[in-house]
Amino acid sequence: MKKIFVRGENIVNLPNAISLYRLLAFPVIFYAALVGNESLFVWLLCISLVSDVADGNLARYLKQQTHFGAALDNLADICTYAMAILGLFVFKWADIEPHSWFLFLFLGLFVVSYIVSFARFGKIPGLHLYSAVSAGYVQSIFFFVLFVFGFYAWFFYLAVGWGIVAYTEKIFVLFKLDDIKIGVKGLYWLMKAEKEAK
Repeated sequence: MKKIFVRGENIVNLPNAISLYRLLAFPVIFYAALVGNESLFVWLLCISLVSDVADGNLARYLKQQTHFGAALDNLADICTYAMAILGLFVFKWADIEPHSWFLFLFLGLFVVSYIVSFARFGKIPGLHLYSAVSAGYVQSIFFFVLFVFGFYAWFFYLAVGWGIVAYTEKIFVLFKLDDIKIGVKGLYWLMKAEKEAK
């Protein structure tokens, strides 16, 4: 496979190819939601959610983590989760509406994290904090269960609540960082490193 380098990073690798697939699947999933094709929507969304778990783990396992890959994965995450949330409104709103305040709180923090990142660094916050990664896993399972088996309120509050904690932590981390870095585990480790450096 030919190597292509961006800022000294080899960007042609399997994890980036998986992230690219999720970006390419985005308009098809969007179309399925618009025309009300729930079956196609669920199949493609579930594939994207599973591949979302795969690409980051493969990047770490194969030691192919790059700044480009982190940003690509983050962009693909935005598209995948935007489609999952669109699916909530199009196909599952009757179940979600009584609990929608919690969802809107999460979405607000999500948007604020991107505003902070662009205001401070002018780019997508390609951080993969432990809390955000684990929240992504829980939310992926929630979406899969929701669209395949049905709505469970306790699972909704667990998945969205974990996301609220994760994006609150991400906002604090973004304020403490000098630039977006690969391998930031979380606020605790960041503060610990700062303490040890003094």
